[in-house]
Formats: sequence, structure tokens, C-alpha cells
Amino acid sequence: MRGARNDRVSPTCAGGGAAASSLLRAPSPDVEGRKIAVIRVRDALAADHAAVLALNNSATPNVNELSEGEFAWIASHADYFRVAEDAAGLTAFVLALRPGLAYWSLNYRWFSDRGGSFIYLDRIVVDERARGTGVGRAMYDDLDRFARGRWPCITLEVNLMPPNPGSLAFHERLGFKQVGVRQEEGGAKAVALMERAT
Repeated sequence: MRGARNDRVSPTCAGGGAAASSLLRAPSPDVEGRKIAVIRVRDALAADHAAVLALNNSATPNVNELSEGEFAWIASHADYFRVAEDAAGLTAFVLALRPGLAYWSLNYRWFSDRGGSFIYLDRIVVDERARGTGVGRAMYDDLDRFARGRWPCITLEVNLMPPNPGSLAFHERLGFKQVGVRQEEGGAKAVALMERAT
């Protein structure tokens, strides 16, 4: 996680700092007979980059694949870049960016064009072995603590085409509301654009 680069701003979301390292308990500790009781959430290091990029690219089409150069750009501009790990190693990562960057993402640009202040959750990936254990929820809670008082809302998108109903339901449970839909390729690709006040 990088230091805050934004002063306090007035809320603009519809409807209204994390420590350097923290131990979090995952609420569902049993996964296929293995227990993941405690995870550590910490700032990402340069030594994590290869593993993070590999985890990202293993999660397509739910997140877009990145080249080394694209990943390096996002990582170097991220205001929030954290990883989660357990005894077996890296289990998840999150990258989030403030508005006003020359980022090529059309979803990021949609939120930028709409105006207001936000932190854009560009990507979160949880390793397959840790899915359903509460790691993703812990990462969102950590991002929320970091964003509170710096940005009035967290923005993101979830795939509608190809469909990702599990992610959509997860984000709705966390209080994210759909504020738009963006389509490409005549509707063959579509995302729900979502936000939640911090």
C-alpha cells in the first residue's frame, strides 16, 4: 500500500489507513479438509510481483490478462497494492488506483468521466485453493479501512458477459450498488459498474 495521495474530499457516491501488516481471521476456516485459520495482509513487495502477475493471469477471463509491462505500470501507480498470505504462501492480492491517471482501462475511464473522487479497485484475485475461506472479504475490509477518510467511495466492475454471477452476488452482499453498464463488441462483453461509500 502506498501512502495517501489525496486530501479529504466531500462524498460523491450514490448513497452517500490500514496498518503496514495485519493478521486477519478468515471466517470459514475449512476448505477441502484443510484449515486456513489466519492470513496475513501486507504491502506488496517487488519480490511478490512475479507471483502476483502469475495469479492474475491464471484468473482470466474474470480479470484481464496483463503483460509484464502493463502490470509494472499498474503496480507503480497503485495507491493500494496489498497481498494476503497464509502458511502455504500468497493467497490473494488487490490493486486499487486513485482518479486522474493516464490509465488505459475503459472501466476506469468510465468512472473518471463521470467525475468525483474515488478509489478504483482495478483487480482482486484470490488463489483457487483459498476461495470460499473469507480471504476475499478480508481484503475488501482492509481496502475499506485504507480508503476511509481519503476517498468517499470504492468503485469497480463485475463481468456480466461473460457472466460472473458469483462475483456479482458477492459484491452485492458487500453493499456495492450498480451505477451503470458498459458494453463492448455489440454486447458480447459487458460489465456492471458498481460503487460503495466508504
